[in-house]
Amino acid sequence: MKTNVDELAGKLQGLTDSLNGSFYYDTSSEHQAILRAYATDASVYQERPLAVAIPKDTDDLHTLIAFASTHGLTLIPRTAGTSLAGQVVGHGIVVDVSKHFNKVLEVNAEEHWVRVQPGVIRDDLNAYLRPYGLMFGPETSTANRAMVGGMVGNNSSGLHSIVWGDTRSHLLSAKVLLDDGSEVTFEALDEAALFGKLVLANREGDLYRRMNELLSDPVNRQTIQADYPKSTLTRRNTGYALDMLSDTTQPFNFCKLLAGSEGTLGILTEAKLNLLPLPPKEIGLLCIHCGSLIESLHANVVALQHRPEASELVDKYIMDFTKGHPTYQYNRFFIEGDPAALLMVEFRGETLADVHDKAAALKADLIARGFGYAYPLITGPQTNLVWDVRKAGLGLIRNLPGDIQPVNLIEDCAVSPEDLPAYIADVQRILEKYGLKASYYAHAGAGELHVEPLINLKTAEGRSAFRAVLAETAELVKKYNGSLSGEHGDGRLRGEFIGAVLGNKVYNLLKEVKEIFDPRGVFNANKIVDTPPMDKFLRYEQDTSSFKIDTVFDFTRQESILRLSEKCSGSGDCRKTHITGGTMCPSYMATREERDTTRARANLLRQFLTSSPKANRFDHPEIKEVMELCLSCKGCKTECPSGVDIAKMKAEFLQHYYDANGTPFRAWVIANFTKSQQVASFFPGLYNAVINNNRLSSVVKRVLGFAVDRSLPQVSATTLRRWIERQQASNPRGRFKKTVYLFCDEFTEYNDVPIGQSAYRLLTALGYEVRLAKHLESGRTYLSKGLVRKAKAIANRNVRFLKDVITADTLLIGIEPSAILTFRDEYPELVDRALVSDAYTLAGRAVLIDEFLAMEMENGSIEPAMFTVQPRKVKLHGHCYQKAFHLVEYTAKILAFPKGYQVEIIPSGCCGMAGSFGYEKEHYDVSQKVGELVLFPTVRETPDETLIAAPGTSCRHQIKDAVGRRTYHPVEILWEALRK
Repeated sequence: MKTNVDELAGKLQGLTDSLNGSFYYDTSSEHQAILRAYATDASVYQERPLAVAIPKDTDDLHTLIAFASTHGLTLIPRTAGTSLAGQVVGHGIVVDVSKHFNKVLEVNAEEHWVRVQPGVIRDDLNAYLRPYGLMFGPETSTANRAMVGGMVGNNSSGLHSIVWGDTRSHLLSAKVLLDDGSEVTFEALDEAALFGKLVLANREGDLYRRMNELLSDPVNRQTIQADYPKSTLTRRNTGYALDMLSDTTQPFNFCKLLAGSEGTLGILTEAKLNLLPLPPKEIGLLCIHCGSLIESLHANVVALQHRPEASELVDKYIMDFTKGHPTYQYNRFFIEGDPAALLMVEFRGETLADVHDKAAALKADLIARGFGYAYPLITGPQTNLVWDVRKAGLGLIRNLPGDIQPVNLIEDCAVSPEDLPAYIADVQRILEKYGLKASYYAHAGAGELHVEPLINLKTAEGRSAFRAVLAETAELVKKYNGSLSGEHGDGRLRGEFIGAVLGNKVYNLLKEVKEIFDPRGVFNANKIVDTPPMDKFLRYEQDTSSFKIDTVFDFTRQESILRLSEKCSGSGDCRKTHITGGTMCPSYMATREERDTTRARANLLRQFLTSSPKANRFDHPEIKEVMELCLSCKGCKTECPSGVDIAKMKAEFLQHYYDANGTPFRAWVIANFTKSQQVASFFPGLYNAVINNNRLSSVVKRVLGFAVDRSLPQVSATTLRRWIERQQASNPRGRFKKTVYLFCDEFTEYNDVPIGQSAYRLLTALGYEVRLAKHLESGRTYLSKGLVRKAKAIANRNVRFLKDVITADTLLIGIEPSAILTFRDEYPELVDRALVSDAYTLAGRAVLIDEFLAMEMENGSIEPAMFTVQPRKVKLHGHCYQKAFHLVEYTAKILAFPKGYQVEIIPSGCCGMAGSFGYEKEHYDVSQKVGELVLFPTVRETPDETLIAAPGTSCRHQIKDAVGRRTYHPVEILWEALRK
């Protein structure tokens, strides 16, 4: 039931005052931005919540429950928000426990269990448990951000479920808050303990008595036994698990009901989980290449007879999206030919020979039966690359152009594996009837293929097919005695059709369960039972084909800036932590706030671009709220499977926002950084004296809004270009191996001149002629502050200057990653149309000096004998842009080229400085938190005799300010290592 916000305004303010955590509900831009960020999950649904609470402790949860109960509201429990059936979307108070309820409370290694709060991430938990030789088994494809609370809510399974089980099978006990605020513990009860619960004269006793009556009724028991999915199907997740709860061969445990209840029965505050021993260390993936999808499903039945750890499928449709993908193209190394489907079958063993023997036996069996045409066996760490293709399925297919997109609809229906070939053939006939294509992937071994039809939900015809396909597939599921939901849950997507699959008698029992536990609808109302129509409140139901949004960047490759924002599936890859690793998304890693995710930024932009009444659709402070902490690290460009490049969209947004509201003074100053440094270079002594004087520099920082603890960059006594020209004038030219052009970027030109000098000396000493060409700065500072039109003008001029100089025989070499990679990343989509071809050519010839040296070392032009053999250890922190373009390995390679040098890559994401971000007063704390995740502690623990390498000027500055440690550009280290 909708609630009048105005009527509740005063009461909501009172609730705000009584909470220890955060609460958002009012009309301010900050609050509205957060409400919009929580309007979606990873499903096709969108509905703005009444309010968002981020409780700090259990007292807050008690307060929220009492408030919701008093005012007839519903609480929507939420963790990572990766649900695919709209479980955490609705008009209620979203209760996000992911930020503060994230502690591992106790580990009992002897008894193999752990107690955790619901906001603990599955992969982070397993990293914590690894020293104990234990792990939590269920492994969803979202395991690096999926949290225990959500996994309990959905009864998550994952790709190893045929061996490691689902969440329900490992949930030993749970602490739960009921609708009256009472806290109960659900756990296994023997007959005597159960009787003790039945006689309690409180809310808990009432639950046990009423559920006992329901389950003891002979008619109900017969109905449950007859109408629930077949017991041989391990993925039975439709409705509430009354079939599991009524199993008298097992101790009575309400945890069986809680798992898969989607937060509709109570709020989980603590879970005790069963743990498994770590699996055998050796791993192998037999990748069975098949000529058809149905063939691969028959091969799956054979594979299961060999007792594998997992059997997962990926179809050609998904595999094709890895071609040319900035990350996943590197994962295609094992694919032979052009298979219609790949079945990835995992075996483990104590020795590699064990793995080979198991795989060989399956391969021989498949060949004998005529299934498959190629069977490469991938072992060791490379199996992670193969699994990444499978796990990225949903995100990858979001790269499909146009409004016809894959939809979560029948992706969670499960049947017994032996029924899967016939069931999928029937599904294909339904889809053909409606003229629909689909992608097929995931859990063949468990009988659950994620079938995602391609539908345009922006049209009435598409929405009609959306409903019809689910209705007809529900009949198929019933035909095969399967489950409408296997692991993703019913939510508001499939709840409407539970009665069609399980029958109305069972559906009425489910409604009775909801009434017993939550008669006032306090918890996640209208999920599983009494759901709204499944084709209402859709995220993409507005036809945007006629929208014309003018942009400075060329978004043709992404179709438009709107389509780029729409590519966000909501899968939440941007919510992983530093424990898992990666660069995306540094601000979320630091704050653990949904508003600071790539997902929130894409969603807010999409919502306003599709609904804004303004001529300038970007002119909304709510968008600025979520963009505020974006560091423009570029991690999302490649780590997001859908390639949602927020850095590019943020720059575009800021340009239009400034058009409407004016350019802030600080943004203008930072954008024009090069001009200020150019002027300062004529008076370097005076300039450096001012910025090194505490009193004077404090005035400068206050005027600019910089953090007082930051040191300002000094200018060198000469510019790099002037110094090189003097070198060339005084040294006659000799014979060279090759001629290269050095890009004098704006940072090395004025501030890091000694690094540029080392680069020049190193290149010339190695036998290369270094030339300079006429060019301007890169434009990076303008892009970082959203002055895109100015950056465009610079890009146009640079391409004109360099297009005839940098040819197929020459390279443009850069020292500072953020500057030279602007040619490769932004220029082709920034320049005038007449220069696009030249810009792409130039992009292909613009390389980091690290790349160039690595290539020359690889082809033998640079030899190890040129360098010292003295031992030295180096730790390397790569620049974010290097990570985004997979270039860090080049830097590691050149640093390890001298025979005595050992290089270790620091597993850090962004350093936190990100150009001017870390200077800005309001961003300083977040900047430091980002650095403290991995980088700062690692540098502090590194012995003084170990060198710290950092190619990025911002990274070096960040480390100097925070840790007081000098870091070196790789060229400085190689120059010192060179035999002179």
